[in-house]
Amino acid sequence: MKIENPAALRFIIDEDLYLLEKDKTPTTISAPGISAPGPIETPLPGFKYLGLNKKNFLVIVHYAAHEFIDDAHLTALQNILKRKELDLDDVAILNLANHADFTYQQVTTYFKPERLLLMGEKALPKNTNTLPLNQPQALGSSQALYSFSFDEMMSSNDNKKVFWDQMKNL
Repeated sequence: MKIENPAALRFIIDEDLYLLEKDKTPTTISAPGISAPGPIETPLPGFKYLGLNKKNFLVIVHYAAHEFIDDAHLTALQNILKRKELDLDDVAILNLANHADFTYQQVTTYFKPERLLLMGEKALPKNTNTLPLNQPQALGSSQALYSFSFDEMMSSNDNKKVFWDQMKNL
């Protein structure tokens, strides 16, 4: 049976219905003679991040001792972004240490990244597909690069070179 007006369901089904988390979207229900209280909205999780995400470029890091990222590593990241003609306003830097309970789906739904940089193994959100190290690939609607953490790169020129060779293409 196809129901064109969702408000009519309450006359057909007298049991409680529950939506699964993946099915919840903002909805407005209206019917003639019935006033609805307004849109029903599912709140998105709140993320605390650095940057303005103007170009939908998400950088995920993991720093348990910092709010966002170590200062020396931030300077290195800003230099990398400058070489790609980007600045801090163009990206969002999310410290996964502060958001460990969130899944990949929640993160990407909130940020809607076109490009995604995952810095180190601990920077992988829950339920992230297995990604090969330093090989850009499509991940959902994003072009993703899973690479070394800054700690791993700062101590190895080889790691820096491998990272930059792939980062140029992201």
